[in-house]
Amino acid sequence: MDLAVRIGSLALRNPVVTASGTFGYGDEYAHVVDLATIGAVITKTVTLEPRAGNQPARIAETAGGMLNSIGLENVGLERFRREKLPKLAALDATVIASLGGETPAELAALLEALGREKAIGAFELNFSCPNVSKGGAIYWTDARRLERTLRQLKPLTRAPLIAKLSPDVTSIAELARACEQGGADAITAVNTFVGMALDLDAAGHRLNRSTGGLSGPAIKPLALARCHEAARAVRIPVLGSGGIMSGRDALEFIAVGATAVQVGTASFIRPRAAAEVVDGMRAFLAARGIRRIAEWRGRLMEPPATPARRAPAARRAKPRNGRGASRTRCDGSGRSRARR
Repeated sequence: MDLAVRIGSLALRNPVVTASGTFGYGDEYAHVVDLATIGAVITKTVTLEPRAGNQPARIAETAGGMLNSIGLENVGLERFRREKLPKLAALDATVIASLGGETPAELAALLEALGREKAIGAFELNFSCPNVSKGGAIYWTDARRLERTLRQLKPLTRAPLIAKLSPDVTSIAELARACEQGGADAITAVNTFVGMALDLDAAGHRLNRSTGGLSGPAIKPLALARCHEAARAVRIPVLGSGGIMSGRDALEFIAVGATAVQVGTASFIRPRAAAEVVDGMRAFLAARGIRRIAEWRGRLMEPPATPARRAPAARRAKPRNGRGASRTRCDGSGRSRARR
C-alpha cells in the first residue's frame, strides 16, 4: 500500500508524524518505537536560549484529555546543535525541528543557525503556544505579521517551512491564507485549545497558571473542523492535529483535506501510538480495497467557498430616435436633476 506523502520538497513514507512536545527530541522513544515506521518526528520546540518552562503543576488530566502548561521547556539552540542533532542524525527517522521565538528576529536567528542542517528535513514554526507570556499564540494571530515574518524567513533555508496555527481565532482560514502568501510550504491545524481546570477542594487552579493547552480526544471534533476550514482555504498541504488516537481518527482528518496528521497526547498513554495509527490506517484502507492514500484524501471535504458574484449593472434603456432618453444636468448645487 502506498501511504507516501509530500510536504513541500520533503517526502514522508507515510502521513503520520509525532506532535512537538509529546515525543521528546525523538531519541527518547527510539527504544520502544521503530522510528522508521512513522512518517516523521517533530522535536520539542527549540528557542535561542534554554528555557526552564513554567513552575509545577504543569499537567492536569481532564475528562477526555489533558491540560498542559509546560511553557516551552527546552535545552536551547546551542545544546540542541551540540547534543541532540548528532543523535537525530543517527536515527532512521525523518526529523522536523520545531522552532519558537518571541519575535520574527528570533525565528530568523534560529533558521540562520539551523537552516542548512542535513539532519533536519523541515521546520515547524510554533506560532501558537498558549502557555508563554511573550511571543505566544496571541502575538501570532495577526495575519499581516505572519505573512511578513514568513517572507523574511523563507530565504533562510531550502527546507520546507510549516506554520503551526492556534485554533483560538476568529478565522483560521484567514491566517492559513496569510501563511501561504508569505511562503509557507504547509500548515499545521491545530495546536492546543485554551482551557481551564479547577480544584474545588483546594480552592485553586489545577495548573500553575489559570489556563493551559487542552489536548486529547475531547478536542477532536473542534480540531477536525479547523483542519477542514484550513484545507479549504489554501493549496499547500495541511497537517491535521488534535485528539488523534487511532487510524480511524487519522483518516477522518485526511478525508477532510489533511495531507498528514500529528499524533500527540496518545503517545503519553501508549508510547507506540504513532506506529499503531499507521497500522490502523493501513488495515482500514486495505479492507476497502484502497491502495493509495491519495485515493482517500479529501473524500469528505467540501469544495472551497466561491465568492459571491456581483449583481449585473442595471441596463439602461436605449433611446429610440433620440426620444425617451433620461439625462441628468447639474444645477450647480452639487445635486443633479433629471430632465427629458
